[in-house]
Amino acid sequence: MSDTLAAPLQGALAAACTRWLEAGKPLALATIVATEGSAPRPLGTTMVIGEGGLVRGSLSGGCVESDLIEQGLEVLATGVPERRTYGYTDAAAWEVGLMCGGSIDVLVQPLAAPDPAAGLDALLDGAPGALLWSLDEPSRRLALPVPLADDAGEWEGPLAALLAGADGPGATFEADATGGASEPVLFVDPALVRRLAAQLAARTAAGETGIVSLPTDCGLLAEGIPTLPAPDAPELFLLVRRPAPRLIVSGTTDLAAALLAQGHTLGYDTTVVDPRSTFLTRERFPAADRIVVARPDRYLREEDEAGRLDHRTVIACLGHDPKIDDPLVETALSLPVAYVGAMGSRRTHDKRIRRLLERGVTIAQLEALHSPIGLDLGGSTPAEFALSVMAEVVAERTGRAAAQPLRTTTGPLHGSIPA
Repeated sequence: MSDTLAAPLQGALAAACTRWLEAGKPLALATIVATEGSAPRPLGTTMVIGEGGLVRGSLSGGCVESDLIEQGLEVLATGVPERRTYGYTDAAAWEVGLMCGGSIDVLVQPLAAPDPAAGLDALLDGAPGALLWSLDEPSRRLALPVPLADDAGEWEGPLAALLAGADGPGATFEADATGGASEPVLFVDPALVRRLAAQLAARTAAGETGIVSLPTDCGLLAEGIPTLPAPDAPELFLLVRRPAPRLIVSGTTDLAAALLAQGHTLGYDTTVVDPRSTFLTRERFPAADRIVVARPDRYLREEDEAGRLDHRTVIACLGHDPKIDDPLVETALSLPVAYVGAMGSRRTHDKRIRRLLERGVTIAQLEALHSPIGLDLGGSTPAEFALSVMAEVVAERTGRAAAQPLRTTTGPLHGSIPA
């Protein structure tokens, strides 16, 4: 992944954060928790700030980073989290703000040594997970599994503790709100916890980072006191961590190597698969996270059965052998993935379509096939080919199938990016 993070801390940056924390070097974590209008980065984007000029990541592309670095160092010095709002500002005013016309809310909080009980492993390890915290008390964090059970299960206690302000993941529904035995004891309506857990399960499974709204007809209760009004309820933020999307390429040519390199740059988990082992070497495919010698169609079925493919997966057929390519495309079109593309001339495409129809592939399935693969950018080199393919993938993912130069369009430049 690049240093601009969409929610989680991944790859080399996560490893670096872990090393810095284990070495006793405190870090500040700046996270976008709310956006409005044409925001430069999506919800959950994270920036890491440390003493001695350590900065990783970006939240605005340069507009507010200098101020955030100052805020991060101040948070490290005081240990007190800060929440800042950055909106549009006139450059002539010499104020810190965004030039894109939107606004972002950023939570800056200290990050202590890795502590599974505090949920930091949900940020720093490579597994799927989610982190829920109260924006009123950012130090109160709760790691959640993915997917969260609809009935909340063992998480009922921790969720109730988070809502009521109790300490520790093992708290029960009743929690002392003030520390004084003679004071009212706050507790949480079990119905609220169950409904909140169901909401978290759905949002986590869908990869939806953002503010969590509590059900309005349930609430925090106190002995002898009516339901507390909504403003008294904690504001919760859900940060979902998902593994990188997958790019699976079949073929052993320079075009395949270039596409894997482009996918790696864009943060994809990359795989090259082909039954011909002669050309499948690390030297030829340095950008591949894994090199698999197998029939691509069988490999896809095995990965699907193992649950390692999802709605973000990109599959590209770049071979030249119908005996290998046709079963691959047929299998790929039967899977609920994001993109299936196949390389070839228009004549090759027409012949492939006839063969796939004879194999029983439906017209509806064939409408999802991107062939000939890529956007018409006019390039000819392997790198330009790879750019055209990944440009089509991005356009497909964001609903911009008819991508146009920005100078010819209107509306916000920063659209929402599906999870």
